[in-house]
Amino acid sequence: MNYKAFIGQVQHRLEFAQLGQAVRATRAVLTTLGERLHEGEATDLASPLPMEIDRYVTTAEHGQRFDYQEFLDRVADRANVDRSDANYYAQQIVAVVADVVPPGNIEKIENQLPDDFNPLFDLIKTQETEQ
Repeated sequence: MNYKAFIGQVQHRLEFAQLGQAVRATRAVLTTLGERLHEGEATDLASPLPMEIDRYVTTAEHGQRFDYQEFLDRVADRANVDRSDANYYAQQIVAVVADVVPPGNIEKIENQLPDDFNPLFDLIKTQETEQ
């Protein structure tokens, strides 16, 4: 998937009127996720993504320890939205990432994160059971 298609998917899923909103949300979610992941997992997650997107994950300061509520606070701050919107954005964007990244890489990410991050993967699991 190329950059334009990826951002288009985000824009469609989040029902944004403008592409810039999708870019901002994507950057907020993936930068914050990159901060939480160890460098190797961040690289594995980012490598199949378009290069304009993978840098959000790979240039973050990796290995920070914070819980899911802090994750949502950081996303909300970066995207300039409230926490519930941040949660929705994160779930939708991780689902778009899961459409591009091999399932094993997503499982590694999920397994690395504490259980309180499980809501981040709820949409992916729902989609898997519907197929």
